[in-house]
Amino acid sequence: MKTDAGGFQGAPYQGRRQSLIEDARKEKDTSDSSSLGALEDQDDPVFQAEEAKTSLNLLFTLGNDIKAGLSRTIKIFETFAARIQHIESRPARGSGSTEEDLEFFVKCEIHNSDTSLLMNSLKRVAGDVNSVREEKVPWFPKKVRDLDKCHHLISKYEPDLDHDHPGYTDLEYRKRRNFITDLAFNYKEGDPLPRVEYTAQETATWREVYGKLSSLYPTHACKQYLDAFQQLEKYCGYREDNIPQLQDVSKFLKERTGFQLRPAAGLLSARDFLASLAFRVFQSTQYTRHHSSPMHSPEPDCCHELLGHIPMLADKEFAQFSQEIGLASLGASDADIEKLATLYWFTIEFGLCKQNGTTKAYGAGLLSSYGELMYALSSKPECRPFDPEVAAVQPYQDQTFQPVYFVSENFDDAKHQLRQYALKIKKPFSVHYDPFTCSIEVLDSPQKVKNALSQMKDELKSLCCALERVL
Repeated sequence: MKTDAGGFQGAPYQGRRQSLIEDARKEKDTSDSSSLGALEDQDDPVFQAEEAKTSLNLLFTLGNDIKAGLSRTIKIFETFAARIQHIESRPARGSGSTEEDLEFFVKCEIHNSDTSLLMNSLKRVAGDVNSVREEKVPWFPKKVRDLDKCHHLISKYEPDLDHDHPGYTDLEYRKRRNFITDLAFNYKEGDPLPRVEYTAQETATWREVYGKLSSLYPTHACKQYLDAFQQLEKYCGYREDNIPQLQDVSKFLKERTGFQLRPAAGLLSARDFLASLAFRVFQSTQYTRHHSSPMHSPEPDCCHELLGHIPMLADKEFAQFSQEIGLASLGASDADIEKLATLYWFTIEFGLCKQNGTTKAYGAGLLSSYGELMYALSSKPECRPFDPEVAAVQPYQDQTFQPVYFVSENFDDAKHQLRQYALKIKKPFSVHYDPFTCSIEVLDSPQKVKNALSQMKDELKSLCCALERVL
């Protein structure tokens, strides 16, 4: 995420700023998220990381005495202790098929060493036997309540571990941080969002950050940000002498874009944080940066979240763009998670866009940083057109200002480009978010895709009827 620096001239930051990109690299080295997730989701073997097991999608045809043929094939699956997860049939479509022949699709899990034997046995009793081996993928949440499992921190309490943290030697600050982060650790989906009674010192830190940044917004922030910021001041208590509460802000976002907030205890792993976005959930910290360094924080704090992220999440196009990144991350490999984290860095954190012939900021890392906001919109850095393929592998800077920023034509264009990029991410399935149940459906069979298309057709019919009425 993001830190700040007070001066425009850009002296290097004191200590590295935490970022999703570095977190993704750590995940790739340790693969903790996939192994832990597999243990937590024992009822979903497709996504377990058992080295000895593999998942197979099998296609075969049965003719003549189908009842006897099906009985023999089931016996084969039993012999090899194959766990059948899904089975369906349809009229066979092969060139040599008759009207009585049926084609079967079976999804099963079997021991690696038995795969060839299973296939050879099936070929003795069935025709046109084909298989596609499923690659194991890391666990990911499928229901919004599964986000209770997505709280893996890169570092638990940063001031306790980082000697360069401004609050490292301040025992009172560390005690206060521990109290607020424990509220997040104890939070479960459906609980009321915890309220924090901020101290006079914390409010004073907020006041300094708020006053200095708000003076830049009219000339440096994009229109979407300015519109939302005005509404937040009107309805959510955004002002210099008050730190807004997550509950009030979450209600505001829910009414406008469907996004909601969830308390975070600190810097989450890249995989967990991105997965939350797929559900239109933004994980937000509630503690403040240390009072000795109000214009700098080596980690996300409530100043960064409330001033940087929240106003943009109130815009529908930007909210959709954020969710698209989250959906693309579900089940992605560690290498792809690192690329998506880099895309997040150069868009949602440090993104620029064109408006009325000028360049404006929409990235939270810029909009919560007085020094870098001025720098990014000066003539000093290099600005390139946004291209996901390029941005996903662009080296990033975590010690000082970015030497390169990416400029989007608009959020709709950025969203379209991101979708095209996501289609190239190799996964053995696609996912679909159901806003009615706040759940993710894994589209790993033809029938599931048909069901999703049927829902969309019904919605399209309703919209066509609505259009006819107004014309």
